[in-house]
Amino acid sequence: MRKSTQAFIEHARRVPGFSWFDTLHGYIYARWPYFYIGSVLNQPRTLRPFLRFAERLINQRGAAEQARHTSTAPVTNSTTIADTYHGKVVPLDEAKHLVQINEPVNLTTPEHIVPFALARDIVLDHPDHIVVLDCPCRMARLNAGEEPCLPLDVCLIIGEPFASFILDHQPNHARQITPDEAVDILKAEDERGHVHHAFFKDAMLQRFYAICNCCSCCCGAMSAHRNGIPMLISSGYVCQADEARCVGCGVCVKQCQFDALSVQDGHVVVDAAACMGCGVCTNACPKDALSLVRAPDRPAPLEIEKLMREAIVAD
Repeated sequence: MRKSTQAFIEHARRVPGFSWFDTLHGYIYARWPYFYIGSVLNQPRTLRPFLRFAERLINQRGAAEQARHTSTAPVTNSTTIADTYHGKVVPLDEAKHLVQINEPVNLTTPEHIVPFALARDIVLDHPDHIVVLDCPCRMARLNAGEEPCLPLDVCLIIGEPFASFILDHQPNHARQITPDEAVDILKAEDERGHVHHAFFKDAMLQRFYAICNCCSCCCGAMSAHRNGIPMLISSGYVCQADEARCVGCGVCVKQCQFDALSVQDGHVVVDAAACMGCGVCTNACPKDALSLVRAPDRPAPLEIEKLMREAIVAD
């Protein structure tokens, strides 16, 4: 058994309530991400019974977790894949903070920030250990004979045991990078109009493990979101336009991955309900006519530095 596999199992044993099935699930997900994610995206007929079986197991797991955490709330089999594998949209600056942490982190994200039943922890062991991986969603399109957006190497795996495991088992699709190189990837993807998501997964030790940088045409989670499956949650911000500055050039409309912007009567109009507050448009606007403002009706922003300060005060 490889050292990275042993490390993953050892970490799994320390997670309260993490079963042997969870450990196996996590191993399969991280060991064969292209098969796992490609199967979910493409859903070949032969795998549909397996996927239905997996959905039933997810429901059972969700009911057990609900019973464990709440003694009075009724237990329901309503947990879906969106609760087990979900992304929090983060603007560029917050994404950069997540790859520039220089100390271990062990905290649970408050529900008002990540309101999911499962996988809300941020536990960063060796946060400077970062691996960039060829995007499984883009690879799924490539393997299906389609043309994905480029480049492929845009998924950032952060901390241990995940970074070493991916690097060890995906040597042809992954490489280790520095935090500065990770920031460069984030900036480049932002300039391409691609959205940053901090991803959490139950099988990945019930915690944050990666930053996805993707587009609506390739990203499985964004496609699910577009089709009514809530695998993504808002950054906590919404775009706001300054009509006095806006010249109606439409650059922001082309950049928006959520179809939340349009030009009407010579000015940009924001569909606040569709906007996820990613900030890609604000960085692209040549006239600085767009900005992000806090949306009080949305989950709070994922501000890692603030959460770390609050954890210190609480201790």
